[in-house]
Amino acid sequence: MKCNRLFYFIPFRAWLFCLGIFTPSPLPAAPQLLDRIVAVAEEDVILASELMRQVGAIKRQIGASGSRLPPDQVLRRQVLERMILHRLQLQLAQRQGIQIDDETLRQALLDLARRNQMDLDSFRRAIENEGMNYAQFVDDLRTELMLNRLRASQVNAQIQVSDREVAHFLETEGQTASSKGGEYHLGHILIATPAAASPEKIQQAQQKAQQIVAELEQGLDFHQTAIGMSDGAQALKGGDLGWRKREAIPTLFADIVPDMEKGDIRGPIRSPSGFHIIKLIDAKGTDTTHMVTESHVRHILVKTNEIIDDEEARRRLKLLAERIRKGENFSALAQAYSEDTGSAAKGGELGWITPDAVVPPFAAAMNELEEGELSDPVQTPFGWHLIQVLERKTRDDTLEYRKKRARQILTQRKVEEETELWLRKLRAEAYVEVNLDE
Repeated sequence: MKCNRLFYFIPFRAWLFCLGIFTPSPLPAAPQLLDRIVAVAEEDVILASELMRQVGAIKRQIGASGSRLPPDQVLRRQVLERMILHRLQLQLAQRQGIQIDDETLRQALLDLARRNQMDLDSFRRAIENEGMNYAQFVDDLRTELMLNRLRASQVNAQIQVSDREVAHFLETEGQTASSKGGEYHLGHILIATPAAASPEKIQQAQQKAQQIVAELEQGLDFHQTAIGMSDGAQALKGGDLGWRKREAIPTLFADIVPDMEKGDIRGPIRSPSGFHIIKLIDAKGTDTTHMVTESHVRHILVKTNEIIDDEEARRRLKLLAERIRKGENFSALAQAYSEDTGSAAKGGELGWITPDAVVPPFAAAMNELEEGELSDPVQTPFGWHLIQVLERKTRDDTLEYRKKRARQILTQRKVEEETELWLRKLRAEAYVEVNLDE
């Protein structure tokens, strides 16, 4: 398995922050090279060795993608700025007492392993086979989860989407699909302006963005330009925003992108963050009808504790399954033995449910069952389950699906926009000193 294939399935940036201090070995009859501070970020410092380690990792990543590397001084500046923002967020999280407990970390690792279609041991071996230290990988994941929780508390918790916004979205955007494609692969470059920027600073940023647009239209490589020039969050990925449905495009570009042809460049587009340049890399159509499969389900739950371990829980459920297959009444056994008190009183009944209404392991087991079939014991974070599907039906869920998706999309748009502003405010208000020789 190639490294780029593995990390295609891993939606987080933790492995880019494997930091350490490197002291070159002394050469005979020559002075030792001393490390130095290249940046101060509030209470923390960034050493030249740390920066070079990160730059090396980014160079390998860019090289593996087949893209041409920007000049070293440009790459160092970009990477250093990302490191500064990372340190500032980490300090804020620590001041607020944000921590990730071992169980949360374990569940995150299990989720990553499942996304790669592996168990945890296989996932660990895959990480080590890629030349990474697994303990460092886990530590970086804990840090990234902590920063995600920080951003959720600082930004996500403040985001609200009203029913009126959802209705307006469906009327103006959600019900229509462009004849040029329902999904768009976008590239993005941001030339940022500082908070409360002077008219002169704004004009300078605008002129810089206009010059970049002109050069891009003359054939300058967008991917490399984003790496070297963009202040956006995806700069080191060449400004790649990935595939997005029309309704998931940032509000600022929502009315522009559907009228673009493949390869078109648009900008500069003004926003509170600065001046944006976008490129339509590709577009494709989409199906606007959404069908949902519902299952009429009942279950028996056995929880683990100090007395009942996993093996004992499985044994108890296997005995119950054997009794049910021999003709005993499922409902009576659920009432007597299930530890899900809400459903036990109803004979284990969960009613009609969709896969997204339950945790993934339960949904996966449920989806594999035929009507009337009884599952083997299934483990979820809640304990061990015996599951039975009584009936199945498929219905058109398009309207409800669109409403749900509209709320998610509007929320994500606001989160992206507010996160960008929050990070710039955090950077602007912090004490930062940069000593980077160009």
